[in-house]
Amino acid sequence: MKIVIQRVKSASVSIDGKIKEKINQGFLLFVGVEDADSNFDLDYAVRKIAQMRIFSDEADKMNLSVQDIQGEILSISQFTLYAETKKGNRPSFSAAGKPYFAKAMYEKFNDSLAQIVPVKAGVFGADMQVELINDGPVTIILDTKEARKNA
Repeated sequence: MKIVIQRVKSASVSIDGKIKEKINQGFLLFVGVEDADSNFDLDYAVRKIAQMRIFSDEADKMNLSVQDIQGEILSISQFTLYAETKKGNRPSFSAAGKPYFAKAMYEKFNDSLAQIVPVKAGVFGADMQVELINDGPVTIILDTKEARKNA
């Protein structure tokens, strides 16, 4: 899994001009799945995201997790995280997970994360418009492939 974690003051996702979901302070996640992903990747990502300490404490140090601040998560499926750009000018997305597998993993990821912190989600495969107000900005990329290799 590849996940872009964006620390936000607020974020929303709209479909056909109507707001589908909105969160206040927390994380906006862009989640990409590949066919090689497994429950290991899913569990690793959930644990890392729930425990990642990137919110400021009273000393202005990044020392608090999304749980500590009672934040929320807005999760958006994003197959384009697997874009291959080595050849030509048009990205290839063949490394992205097949839709039926990616959708199942994405939904399981959201369900697992929701057991720890409130999660709202976009619609898998939909044409979505995402709005956010950065908090920082702080953007972190989590790729579970390295953890899987070292497991």
